[in-house]
Amino acid sequence: MAELSTIARPYAEALFDVAQSGDINYWSELVQGLADVIRLPDVAALIDTPKVSPAQVVDFLSNAVKAPNNTTLCNFLSVLAERGRLLLMSEISKQFDVLKNTSAGSADVQIESAFPIDDTQLSDLVVVLERKFDCKLNANVRVNPLLLGGVRVVVGDQVLDTSVRARLVAMQASLMG
Repeated sequence: MAELSTIARPYAEALFDVAQSGDINYWSELVQGLADVIRLPDVAALIDTPKVSPAQVVDFLSNAVKAPNNTTLCNFLSVLAERGRLLLMSEISKQFDVLKNTSAGSADVQIESAFPIDDTQLSDLVVVLERKFDCKLNANVRVNPLLLGGVRVVVGDQVLDTSVRARLVAMQASLMG
């Protein structure tokens, strides 16, 4: 959703600015942890409960990620709670990681394969993809038997689909139209 990303962007940028003066990886894990906690249905319901004050929600969340004494985090969560934006944490986390990767000159890559890929094959594939996309890639591999063969690669908004399934779909389209 473009609207959610537009609303979340300033929060992610502000938190990233703060994180740059410290350990960015720590903050990335912290924000991801918050997103995971807030994604839980019971926690989302707690956030929307009018009987629970924003301060109580902030205390709960900071304790849930084992950072109750992190003043910066508590201030950030307070701003989100007061503005009714805590449920955006998942999007804030995504955008924070994009900012982190951009500053490091890298990107996340989602690789789907019809069969498991061993470490050597993955290393070789990542080297080729890094040359193609001209940046360091952080690979996340998932087995998807529906591909039938080959791989499907997603880097940001770019998709490279060399799967057998994609070729069959393309062949079907050319035969039918």
